[in-house]
Amino acid sequence: MVDFAGWSMPVQYSSIVAEHTATRTGVGIFDISHMGRLRFDGPAAADFLDHLVTRSVKDQTPGQIRYALVTNDQGGILDDVLVYHMQDAAGGSYWLLVVNASNREKIVDWILPRLVSAADVRFTDATTDWAMLAVQGPKALDLVQPLVEADLAAMKYYTGAETRVGGERGIAGHGGIVSRTGYTGEDGCELIVGAAAAVSIWQTLVRGGAVPAGLGCRDTLRLEAAMPLYGHELSEAIDPFAAGLDFAVDLEGRSFPGHAALVRAKADAARPKRVGLELAGPRLPREGFGVFAGERQIGRTTSGTFSPTLEKPIAMAYVEREFAAPGTQVAIDIRGRQEPATVVKLPFYRRGRKGNAP
Repeated sequence: MVDFAGWSMPVQYSSIVAEHTATRTGVGIFDISHMGRLRFDGPAAADFLDHLVTRSVKDQTPGQIRYALVTNDQGGILDDVLVYHMQDAAGGSYWLLVVNASNREKIVDWILPRLVSAADVRFTDATTDWAMLAVQGPKALDLVQPLVEADLAAMKYYTGAETRVGGERGIAGHGGIVSRTGYTGEDGCELIVGAAAAVSIWQTLVRGGAVPAGLGCRDTLRLEAAMPLYGHELSEAIDPFAAGLDFAVDLEGRSFPGHAALVRAKADAARPKRVGLELAGPRLPREGFGVFAGERQIGRTTSGTFSPTLEKPIAMAYVEREFAAPGTQVAIDIRGRQEPATVVKLPFYRRGRKGNAP
C-alpha cells in the first residue's frame, strides 16, 4: 500500500504481471475511487463546461462521454478529464467531470472563481460521497451485466447511463452509473456508486471471477495502450498537440483558457512529439532518461517499463520531430550506457492483437 494523492492505494494484490495478464485475458477489477468526480447542475452547466475544456461539449446528448483537457492560459495541460452528460430517472440533465486524483484540488481551485459569474450553475464535489470501480478485460461485460439494468452490449464506447448496480438473485441494487470507459486498452466498464455500496459490489464481482488489480498493473496496461499519464506525458509544460491529443482540442468558434496559445502551438512545426520506443535488450527504461541520435540528445523518456504482453521493454518519450517517424533508430541512456531502441507507432498494444497498431 502506498500514499497516492492522499489516498491509500494498493500497488499490487498478488503480482503486477499476474494482474496485468488477468486483465488482458479475463477480467481485472480496480478501485479508482481516488479519481475526482465533480458534478454540475443547472441550465447553464453545458455552456460553462464548454468554456472550461478544450473540446466542444455543448452538443453532447445525454449518455455521451468525451475525453477533453483543461489548459492554463499558456496552453499547458492542467489535467485530462472525462466529461459526462447524464440524465436522471426523472429526465433531468446533469454533467460530471472526472479528473485525476492528483489534480482534483487544483481543478476545483481553477473552477471556483469562474463559478462566481455563472449564476445558473450548481457545483458539487462528490468525490468522497461516491466510489468508482473499473472492471476491465474481454470477460468484463459478461461479468457485470447481471448486476446492472443497462444493456451493456448495446452501449457504445464512451457512453454511460444511470442504472441500478449490484442487484442479484432478486435483490434490489444501488443507484449508480455505468460507463463504457477505461484506462487499460481493454473492453470493459466503470461503475460509479455510493461509497457505502462499493465493498459489497466489489466482493460480488470478485466472487464472480474478477481479479483485484492495483496501481502497478494499471500503469503497465495504460502504457501498452499508449494512454498518457498526468505528471509523465502530460503537464503544464506540455501542450495537447505535442502530446498527440489533437482530437481533444476544438479551436474553431470557441473560447476557453489557453485558446490563443493553442492556436499558436498548433502552427509550431518545431514542437517535440510523443512517440513510442521498443528496446532490443533487457534493460528497462524509466522516466527521465535521455534519448539520443548518435551523440546528440534529441529527447527524454516520460514512462518506461517491461511489457508483459509484448515481452520486451517499452517506453514513451518526447523527441524532436525529425526523429519521430516509426522505424527511426535511437538510443536510450540507461544509467550511463546507451541501449538501442526503435521508434514505433503508438499504441504498442491494440485489443485483439499483439504488437503495434497497423
